[in-house]
Amino acid sequence: MTNRQNRSEALTSPSVARNRDPILNVLGRILPQSGTVLEIASGTGEHAAYFAAALPHLTWQPTDQDDSALKSIAAHRAASGLPNLLAPLRLNAASPDWPVERADALVAINMVHISPWRATQGLMAGAGRLLSSGGVLYLYGAYKESGAHTAPSNEVFDADLRRRNPEWGVRDLEAVAELARAYGLELVERIPMPANNLSLVFRR
Repeated sequence: MTNRQNRSEALTSPSVARNRDPILNVLGRILPQSGTVLEIASGTGEHAAYFAAALPHLTWQPTDQDDSALKSIAAHRAASGLPNLLAPLRLNAASPDWPVERADALVAINMVHISPWRATQGLMAGAGRLLSSGGVLYLYGAYKESGAHTAPSNEVFDADLRRRNPEWGVRDLEAVAELARAYGLELVERIPMPANNLSLVFRR
């Protein structure tokens, strides 16, 4: 593949530039000092490249199920030249068959609300399988709390998601935490983030 082809396949998302540093501030504190981080639904791959560069002591394994996303991740990886950023793998979170057998941490950014609930069920089941005791699952995105939206903008966002796909939508934090507990994961931190998002930290 030529450099020109690489550049044309490298997708960008405006939200990444806004949220990558606040997310990195959390990840730098909660992730282990060594090992492999499995990122679920890596999207454009910009987060993967940015975090792998900022956290060179960790091996970053990006994944996605979408062809254009996988090409974009590969293009950002090629442009970065980072030795700790692995080639992307095709992974459907809702499937019980994942191409990875273990990880020291799992990261999923803006996935839970832009996917069917069965994908979150699969994510928690996968985290339960892959993580050892003390392993971290990190989620970032918008959530309802006690059944209510935390901001009017999130309510508008939720309605837009559901118009685009009835199976999508902003989830209840309590429902996500309850599901996680069923797979041996406990919510240990809830961290307010910019633009009415939350960082949720679970431990195995």
